[in-house]
Amino acid sequence: MTASRCPSDADAGRGRSRLRVAALALLLAAVVGLLTAAGVVQPFENALQNAGFSMRERAASGQLHIVEMDAASVAAIRSWPWPREHHARVVDQLQRAGARTVAFDVDFSSTSNARQDAILAKSLARSAATVVLPIFGQQESFGSARQLDSLPIPILREHVVLGSVSVAPDPDGLVRQMPLGTLNAGAPRPSLAAQIAHRSGAADSFYPIDFAIDPATIPRHSFVAIERGQFDSAELRGKDVIIGATAIEMFDRYAVPAHGVLPGVVVQALAAETLARGVPVRIAWYWLLALAALLAVWILTASSRASVAARAIVTSGAMLTLWHVGSWLFPVRIELAAALLVLAGASVLRAAVLLQREFEQSRLVDAESGMPNRRALDKRIGGGSGAHTVAAMIDEFDALKSVVGQAEIGNLLSRIEDRLLASGCQGPIYRIDDRVLAWVSSQELYELEDHLTGLGAVMRNPVEVGGRRVDVTLGFGIAGDTATSGAVHAASLALRHDDLWTYHEDAGKAALEQQVSLMGELDIAIERGDLEVLYQPKLELAIDRITSAEALIRWNHPARGYLRPDSFIPLAEESNRIGALTLFVLRRAIDDMGEWCAGGVSIRTAVNISARLISSPEFVAEVERMIGTTGVAADRLIFEITESATLRDPEGARAALLRFRDLGVAISMDDYGTGQSTLSYLKNLPLSELKIDRSFVQHAHQDHNDALLVRSTVELAHQLGLQVVAEGIEEAECLAFLRAIGCDYAQGYFIGKPMTGDELVEMIARASRQAA
Repeated sequence: MTASRCPSDADAGRGRSRLRVAALALLLAAVVGLLTAAGVVQPFENALQNAGFSMRERAASGQLHIVEMDAASVAAIRSWPWPREHHARVVDQLQRAGARTVAFDVDFSSTSNARQDAILAKSLARSAATVVLPIFGQQESFGSARQLDSLPIPILREHVVLGSVSVAPDPDGLVRQMPLGTLNAGAPRPSLAAQIAHRSGAADSFYPIDFAIDPATIPRHSFVAIERGQFDSAELRGKDVIIGATAIEMFDRYAVPAHGVLPGVVVQALAAETLARGVPVRIAWYWLLALAALLAVWILTASSRASVAARAIVTSGAMLTLWHVGSWLFPVRIELAAALLVLAGASVLRAAVLLQREFEQSRLVDAESGMPNRRALDKRIGGGSGAHTVAAMIDEFDALKSVVGQAEIGNLLSRIEDRLLASGCQGPIYRIDDRVLAWVSSQELYELEDHLTGLGAVMRNPVEVGGRRVDVTLGFGIAGDTATSGAVHAASLALRHDDLWTYHEDAGKAALEQQVSLMGELDIAIERGDLEVLYQPKLELAIDRITSAEALIRWNHPARGYLRPDSFIPLAEESNRIGALTLFVLRRAIDDMGEWCAGGVSIRTAVNISARLISSPEFVAEVERMIGTTGVAADRLIFEITESATLRDPEGARAALLRFRDLGVAISMDDYGTGQSTLSYLKNLPLSELKIDRSFVQHAHQDHNDALLVRSTVELAHQLGLQVVAEGIEEAECLAFLRAIGCDYAQGYFIGKPMTGDELVEMIARASRQAA
């Protein structure tokens, strides 16, 4: 006996996915169906049919001729209504010429005079051709449901057949269809066109007119020329003839698709030409809608946007071909618009889903190296697994960047990644910071220690990048799998203490000892003024001049050397020293601006304000006092705040920022795009400027998604009356992209590295001399 096997989770997942796709396709078809039934899609259907008429344009059959009561005839007869002897002579001429059918689109429902009526009646009686006289119904009065039927007078009905000439325009006023027959005088009557084409059908059933037939190709003859015998009778032998008014002054005209306004007799002729091929079959929209729903399932399962486009082209192309060829070869009217809307809707939905996935995926990939980034690592380790996170920090990364060049950094990181994987690191390798790679290891700690010792030996060999051999030193940090920051901090300590690796718990103890010592030394440095403030220039793109700069704190520690800002600023925040540190930077910036202004250089300076200080009454009061006592032009100051600074206490933050703005200080939102900003934040906060984070800007000239985000942010900011600073510019192509989209300011190493105030003044002066 064979045991039954339950479906795997993967099989069940695929089954649920197929059901969701099918349900989405049905929902899409249902929505389009409802819109079609409500008439919303009809304009699109009409436009599509008009395009089809133009593509399938063809000449008339030549079997039907029009005898037109034209301007020449009106001028020749000179009376109205025309004496009926004129119609009698035309009938006689046509029957002598051998016409098969003579149909009138002329009203004979009222008497003329006995003699004239008798002349026409005798002509109709002796005609060998089949004569069709018109019958039509009209509304008794506005709002009335009663119909008045107009038939030819009795003396004229004895030797003729009757044909309805009723016309029913669509709600938009255009005539697109004609009845096969109507109910008049209590009896069903074939239409004039049906009589000419010898087609039968039910009363009040309609068929579409084929406006692909070029009305200019229907042979025409002037009424007066036929009456006078001035025509070639051979042209009309065995032909069907329809007589009606084309002169403008007779007011018998209708608006139609593809051809504008046509005389009523021409519309009747086109209707008869349509029936000559057969009564058109209407293939209703709901049949093709069902087919489109099935094809939509295929589109909704496409795995890429290119595949979506290909499937959309194939399915739409197949339907359009069926529609075009079918309408060309057979008398059919295929209603296709609803089906095309379903296919288009499915294509747009699937492309949007895939674009969202690509965007989410791009957010998980480091553009420079192609490795998964910190978001990807956080997503993987979010639940915790008991493994370890290992961080590998590259020593002297800025120096390496200068040696190999910015363009080769991605190649350098890939070579390091290759070595890590070849040495047994469990991939993938993540780039979680400029200089930090990381991975998750399931090894026991003692195994991991041995592994890292081996890695240290492997990395002693130089790495070849762009034809250069460079030495790369890594410091490793180990932490629990959810403590990425701990692993990075441990790696930083490993490099600082010349250790190969450090475990996070040990790093924590060392960090605690360092904090106590370092923060005491920071107090002394602030008090003595030993800290250095550098300025990174901002280029105003509209005038191509340096008009602003960002003040950045640097600490050249007497014993530890230059310390990275991220090694002491977070500690200053945690130990409540950030206020004093920020005021130090602000005081130095104000003093420097005063010196620059005295030397004829006036630029704006931005100072970073910590989230902890925004709602601090003491800090706000001290800033107000400093600005008031120094006499600095406050409108040359910019306070840069992060998005998170307003989240803790939105109302308090807004109140503090309003106080700064009232002083004249501009407010800039720093690192825009990395937090949780909403339109309400941008609207409610007294901002003057947005500063787009470097993670979006740096590769915007190469990455479509980044470009889209940066461009839309610039447009949004400008619409809100804000200026935009883009940071992280390291290439000329990136700067050119920012100029093209109308960004206001650019900041980055390509514009200028952080420099002293004197160097900044010299840079501005040098640029002025070059411009002159």
